[in-house]
Amino acid sequence: MIEIRFHGRGGQGTVVASKALAEAIALEDRYVQTFPEYGVERRGAPVMAYTRIDNKPIYIRSKVYTPNYVIVMDPTLIGAVDVAVGLKSGGSIIINTEKRPEDYKNFIDKGYKVYTIDATSIAIKHRLGSKASPIVNTAMLGAVAAYTGLVGLNAVVEGVRKLSPVKKDENVMAAKEAYKIAEEVKNG
Repeated sequence: MIEIRFHGRGGQGTVVASKALAEAIALEDRYVQTFPEYGVERRGAPVMAYTRIDNKPIYIRSKVYTPNYVIVMDPTLIGAVDVAVGLKSGGSIIINTEKRPEDYKNFIDKGYKVYTIDATSIAIKHRLGSKASPIVNTAMLGAVAAYTGLVGLNAVVEGVRKLSPVKKDENVMAAKEAYKIAEEVKNG
């Protein structure tokens, strides 16, 4: 079983990202489970969402304590929240940031793989949210698909199109652009 934990802030689309990923996985005929965790629902408050993926039915019903992957939608959460808590040895962290993976030496020194993508710039370019509060979820999903290989781009596009409440074409373009950038970095 593959387990993923998303870290974000209210209003960034973290919960929708986990749902769209789950939709994409289901489209590829695998079992999936996803659910959010948040306290007081307010814009800007930290939120988490969880996704599990398997080739057989998933019966566990707890939150994800030992993820294989951690997705960080807002880099300001690093340091404010222990985003790597419980991350499996050799696990991966995918961060929305302008920085390079090497800038996260603390994670690399612990044996984690670090991937970065400037999802904020991609979201702003495609007018997703506002410049002050961009919605980065679909760009992050494109990067997740490319960096992890857990799901194909076509399934992500279908999941994004199905679950994006507005600007479906723009969200799809953001996912595709982030996928392309991440693929180039990965194959670099």
